[in-house]
Amino acid sequence: MSNRQLVNQVKTLRFLAHEMTQSELGEKVGVTRQTIAAIEAGKYSPTLECALRIAEVFGKPLNDVFFWEN
Repeated sequence: MSNRQLVNQVKTLRFLAHEMTQSELGEKVGVTRQTIAAIEAGKYSPTLECALRIAEVFGKPLNDVFFWEN
């Protein structure tokens, strides 16, 4: 289990959402652009609340946005 990594589709979903910027997404979910950048890069795991808000912005289930990769 320890060799699994949490990955996400945030950058892809932003691009598909009319090229939404990191700042725009941050404003929608209540975090900074830097936080969105760190989440996308896999350097920061968002809180459950933040992850749910991000998924909600894109109209996706949580596990379509964030998931484990072996």
